[in-house]
Amino acid sequence: MAHAHDHHEPQGAELALAAQTTLEKSGEQWTSMRASVYEALAGFAKPASAYDIADAVSKSEGRRVAANSVYRILDLFVGANLAHKVESANAYIANAHPDCLHDCIFLVCDNCGQTTHLDDDRITGGVRNAARAAGFSPVRPVIEVRGTCAACEPVPAR
Repeated sequence: MAHAHDHHEPQGAELALAAQTTLEKSGEQWTSMRASVYEALAGFAKPASAYDIADAVSKSEGRRVAANSVYRILDLFVGANLAHKVESANAYIANAHPDCLHDCIFLVCDNCGQTTHLDDDRITGGVRNAARAAGFSPVRPVIEVRGTCAACEPVPAR
């Protein structure tokens, strides 16, 4: 897999601070509810639905949080590059480097649901160029590759 450049991938409080900084640079406020949704989203090891995130925030806040509110925040996060949407699963993952804009390539395991995000500007650039050649103006390509991850791949018999 080719990367245009390497990324430092912050985690925990450092990731939340990177997300907050990126959102504020876009002119939006980092509210306590947005912080709670981002913290819950970043806490999932696999893509999470708005309902999963609403449940996690509800438990941490000790009050019911509606999935509709979470959807609105997730839409904002996707637009501000804080999260990516895995379209085929209608689920979201936190962007591990929100200050860097790339098109999305996801490897989605059909067995366990593990999703890996790749940055390969050669591939997504090719998709953008093909779209332009067909008279289409691409906004943000999302490529999903369905299959089996290494952990789920059966071990070949000897």
